[in-house]
Amino acid sequence: MKPVRIGAQVAPQRAAYADIRSAAAAVEDVGADILFTWDHFFPLGKEADAPHFEGWTVLGAWAEQTTRIGLGVLVSCNSYRNPDLLADMARTVDHISGGRVVLGIGAGFKEREFLEYGYDFPSPGRRIADLAAALPRIEKRLTALNPPPTGPMPILVAGGGEQKMLRIVARHANIWNTFAEGEDLVRKLGLLERYCAEIDRDFSTIEISVHTGGDPWEAGPRLRELGASLFTITTSGPDYDLGTIRRWISWRDEQNN
Repeated sequence: MKPVRIGAQVAPQRAAYADIRSAAAAVEDVGADILFTWDHFFPLGKEADAPHFEGWTVLGAWAEQTTRIGLGVLVSCNSYRNPDLLADMARTVDHISGGRVVLGIGAGFKEREFLEYGYDFPSPGRRIADLAAALPRIEKRLTALNPPPTGPMPILVAGGGEQKMLRIVARHANIWNTFAEGEDLVRKLGLLERYCAEIDRDFSTIEISVHTGGDPWEAGPRLRELGASLFTITTSGPDYDLGTIRRWISWRDEQNN
């Protein structure tokens, strides 16, 4: 069984950058394993026009600021950047951080972001097909860059579509991130294992990442039984409350002892 890891997603919204920077430092100080930002152009939830900052630029700053914690964008929208450019960006931040980057990617879903920033907003099927075409280019570019990444760079794929997206996960992901739980998660894991078998891939080589929250002593054991080992909790401005993240870290320490 894989060791438990805790991810903390610091949403770069509804706060001054100085507060976002302080939240990132606090996440590293309390002992989280991975510090994530996200790839949106506007805040999620209420106050959709509140202050907000771009994710990859924030990640580069965190790479200089932090020293130990893993780093990633949960997740990059494939449609916003040329795949070769995204690979180069991830490689560059990987070097800035000393080899701590997880390259997270998904198909994107926020219509306002696409349209206001001048991107077409194709159908979900087209966006997923574009993601499937982009991942081999990313993988190839990572091997061609000079210098290459500091070491093997984990690719995290987010999305739970059962006919197409999970096949992409089976073929390309080192980590699969999902919001699914309960019987929904059981079914998706069964399909993912089947898709891995179809291409002769060892299902156990994919780390299962669940975006979660609440009480870890209630939610964690069942998710752990199903094979999840990375648990990510989001905190948002303006206050960046780390209480839930601290509880999950305490639970992690119990599990890993």
